[in-house]
Amino acid sequence: MRQQGEDLSKLSAIFETYGNERNDLIPILLEIQKEFGYLPKEALKEVATFLKMKPIEVWGVATFYNQFRLTPLGKTHIKVCMGTACHLAGGRLVLEALEREINLKVGQTSEDGQFSLERVACIGCCMLAPVVVIRDKIYPKMSPFKVEESLIPYRQEEESPSEEEGDTITEGWK
Repeated sequence: MRQQGEDLSKLSAIFETYGNERNDLIPILLEIQKEFGYLPKEALKEVATFLKMKPIEVWGVATFYNQFRLTPLGKTHIKVCMGTACHLAGGRLVLEALEREINLKVGQTSEDGQFSLERVACIGCCMLAPVVVIRDKIYPKMSPFKVEESLIPYRQEEESPSEEEGDTITEGWK
């Protein structure tokens, strides 16, 4: 999980593509989020300096629009649809079950960076309601009873050694 001390050297390239007009604030924030996956606080300060704005003004815009994230997403990002169809089909109960299962509230990322939880307005799979998306995989007709089962592959992945650590059994097969 990215923490303070994020490599902000990439900001220069972003700033070069924009003027230092206040109108460029939102496009710059979008580019930064695209690059880092969220808006690091240090980057917001740099944007304020670049645009000759007060840091609180940049912070105000970043916190006003819900498309901006101020914390990094977890490796396993979970989205729970709360559109009308999903809500009526029990989406709220599914969301509550997920909160209990991964011990997070909406908008939070786990300390280890493994999981993050988001509530979204609509995923566009109304016929499959209620719907949960884990990473990019859609889990249709979700119920509170299916929540634990749907997390098993992601928890196993968390517990198993990563390829970077060198799995001695399969190392020669790569």
